[in-house]
Amino acid sequence: MNNSRRSFIRSASALVAGASLLNTLPLRAIAPSDKIRIGAIGINGMGWSDLTALLKNPEVEVVALCDVDKNVLDKRIAELAKRDIKVKGYTDYRKLLEDKSIDAVVIGSPDHWHCLMMTDACSAGKDVYVEKPVGNSIIECATMVAAQQRYNRVVQVGQWQRSQQHFRDAISFVHSGQLGQVRLVKAWAYMGWMKSIPVVADGPVPEGVDYKAWLGPAETRPFNANRFHFNFRWYWDYAGGLMTDWGVHLLDYALIGMKSSNPKSIMAAGGKFAYPNDAAQTPDTLTTVYEFDNYNIQWEQATGIDGGPYGRTHGIAFIGNNGTLVLDRGGWEVIPEKGKMEAVDRKPSVDKGLDLHAKNFVDVIKSRKMSDLNCPISAGAHIASFAQMGNIAFRTGKKIYWNEGKQNFTDSDANKLLAAAYHNGYKIPKIG
Repeated sequence: MNNSRRSFIRSASALVAGASLLNTLPLRAIAPSDKIRIGAIGINGMGWSDLTALLKNPEVEVVALCDVDKNVLDKRIAELAKRDIKVKGYTDYRKLLEDKSIDAVVIGSPDHWHCLMMTDACSAGKDVYVEKPVGNSIIECATMVAAQQRYNRVVQVGQWQRSQQHFRDAISFVHSGQLGQVRLVKAWAYMGWMKSIPVVADGPVPEGVDYKAWLGPAETRPFNANRFHFNFRWYWDYAGGLMTDWGVHLLDYALIGMKSSNPKSIMAAGGKFAYPNDAAQTPDTLTTVYEFDNYNIQWEQATGIDGGPYGRTHGIAFIGNNGTLVLDRGGWEVIPEKGKMEAVDRKPSVDKGLDLHAKNFVDVIKSRKMSDLNCPISAGAHIASFAQMGNIAFRTGKKIYWNEGKQNFTDSDANKLLAAAYHNGYKIPKIG
């Protein structure tokens, strides 16, 4: 984790310096021998969006799709066929990985599968684009970093905000010192679109779904529609709620802006305040405070309402003695303290982060220059672990302290949550 942390800081510096992520080389004809052959695993949501972005690069050829829901698999194969693209279909990702002609894979499965799939893909010699958050526990995150280092594969994490110009410009302004001492950074996600999830009874597994494969290392439970597809993220077995869904995107830039490593302590309070009786497990309302030496980073989340700080549903605010920089996916601006600095009018976003992120992945597959990745696994693991720390503070109900030397907490209850429980004969990979 120490090496991962150093890599994270180096990645942050490269991000601000500009690196090469926004190369806009003219399209050229690509010989068949130059094609990068891609397989995609988990293609219902972001996995499909990621693949679509990759296919905008003429070097990329999709040759295989995998999903445990054959309904989704057949739908995506048909969509590609309309574009005269023929692919092989799999319901077992391990069979896809056996195809030696595949150069790289996209992993868009639920979070609890990311670690196993990524480590297996690296072991099979594939480069990987893996969705965020990289792991469903701090131990999984460390394991994924170790796998990339052992097998020396290109691994890009799907935190595409790192490939957007206005985010980099905003962080350059923070690092310029014009805000004065930054004493507090706020990051938040107020999700008005997220309504209550009604309680539904367990039921039969839908036809065409390999539910046993979907569960994988998660605890075996009867099939429930609320735990499947998109809504899996609101259950501890599979994910970490809004903290690891939106938090990894937004807290990532809080850390980059402050050149932060790990906090000294974490405390969190919240619960199911909006929808106390609905089907979700993770909190719909949460405030988390990460303590550092001279500043705090604060996370806020709320579902069912849009009234976030500074009139924004999501964002990051760097609160300095001279002024506050407010940043979101739409742009950034500076609100001055009276008489201490000039305002900076809103600078809007002008590019498409996901497309640029996909291109960056393709460029590095060709160059093999790992330092050019906009979100390498070391950076993705660092922010995912940071978000997991917030969830662990909430779940223990304690103020918890991080032991940097031992890479664990000083609290035994918190340490019990460092690793996700594995079931059904699955084990966390041992990367020797």
